[in-house]
Amino acid sequence: MNLYHCSIDLADNAKAVAFAVAVAAWMDHLQQNGVIQSWRLCRRKLGFGAPRARDFLLEIELRDMTQLDQAFRFTGTGDETVERLYTTVHQMVGEVDTGLYRSFPDPERAERMALI
Repeated sequence: MNLYHCSIDLADNAKAVAFAVAVAAWMDHLQQNGVIQSWRLCRRKLGFGAPRARDFLLEIELRDMTQLDQAFRFTGTGDETVERLYTTVHQMVGEVDTGLYRSFPDPERAERMALI
């Protein structure tokens, strides 16, 4: 299992509930098309967090790196529905940091991987 984390602050003109609705529509579309396993959106509670913590955390669960690649490719298909759903979310995002995490310890126990 891989977890793609997106730590998000909204754009100045974006509304939190509208963002949550747009994320749900986009993530549900990705899930229905089999390019992600599951997702959840969390919001920082009472402003509690590290000084650099962003307001929202979007966690996307993926089966493996192949599925992550499929999700990126699906996003770039140019399909009208994909474009609309993605753009609606993207326009509300001000700042974002992303990271890719895995369960640990994992079966591969791959701390160091290289092709060379």
